[in-house]
Amino acid sequence: MTIAHRTLGTGEHKVLVLHDWFGTSAAWGPFLDYLDPEAFGYAFLDYRGYGERLDVDGEFTLAEIASDALALADLLGWDTFSVVGHSMGGKAAQRVLAEAPGRVRKLVGVTPVPASSYPLEGDAYDLFHGAAASPDNRRAILDLVTGQRANTRWLDAMTARSVAGSRPEAFAAYLTDWSTQDFAAKVAGSPLPVKVFVGEHDLALTAEAMRGTWLTHYPQADLEVLPNSGHYPMYEIPVAFATALEAFLRA
Repeated sequence: MTIAHRTLGTGEHKVLVLHDWFGTSAAWGPFLDYLDPEAFGYAFLDYRGYGERLDVDGEFTLAEIASDALALADLLGWDTFSVVGHSMGGKAAQRVLAEAPGRVRKLVGVTPVPASSYPLEGDAYDLFHGAAASPDNRRAILDLVTGQRANTRWLDAMTARSVAGSRPEAFAAYLTDWSTQDFAAKVAGSPLPVKVFVGEHDLALTAEAMRGTWLTHYPQADLEVLPNSGHYPMYEIPVAFATALEAFLRA
């Protein structure tokens, strides 16, 4: 099976990169310009129903993302690699670890969803579950998770990219899966080096939420709060984020 993806760099340290609920392999913003292509070899995966795989059918689950990610690593000839996951992709990255713990060198969660369930209730449930059909809901979520600090032009562009880059049924199915699945017991206690990044202005996936989940699941986890950023540091603070990410991968 051919798996559509994008690559950057030819370095020895291989890195699988998993995008967020709104994103695609092409939606990582300007921070890509500041990554080191000689030290690292990055592969950016599109999920089924997203981006270059918009028309690929599937179950649209985290388990399927992990299976495709491991299949991509096999196609690339990568025996071991680090995994970076943003938001929903952070939970999918943990699923990769659960399925193939011996292959993962390091794990990075970027404003990530935890391996435990992430309950959505009341207005939040309506907002998120209405987002598959409503661009206005998607825009409101983007505004919320960036601390209501982003300008209209950025919010409109991100909303339009999300609508164009995902099938509604895939978007809805992934939400149900990432908000309800709980596989924390499969990864808890892993001695893997783990880094968790959160933005100081993210109103959803906060430092407090990470301390109660990621930092309790991984004994070697380190939390870094990124100043002047919300949920999208790859857009909001691209140079600082690229520097911090690769500092951890190099260590």
